[in-house]
Amino acid sequence: MREVQASDAKTHLPRLLDDVEAGETLVITRHGKPIARLVPERDVRRENMDRIFAKMDAIRRRGPGMTLDEILAARHEGHRY
Repeated sequence: MREVQASDAKTHLPRLLDDVEAGETLVITRHGKPIARLVPERDVRRENMDRIFAKMDAIRRRGPGMTLDEILAARHEGHRY
């Protein structure tokens, strides 16, 4: 993981985005302190999917099973209309 100063990131953003697109993760710093992280989009999607699968596994393990009505009721849990 490479660190880049904020001022350099501003100057070289197109090149840095190419590096991230190629798979590199960059940490942008200001006065030596990390302020942001640029990660390839595929890594973010993978982390999201891993989190979703972990939640699904937890649901499967928490009880003897869910009825069809419970599954249908849970599918919109947390959604705002």
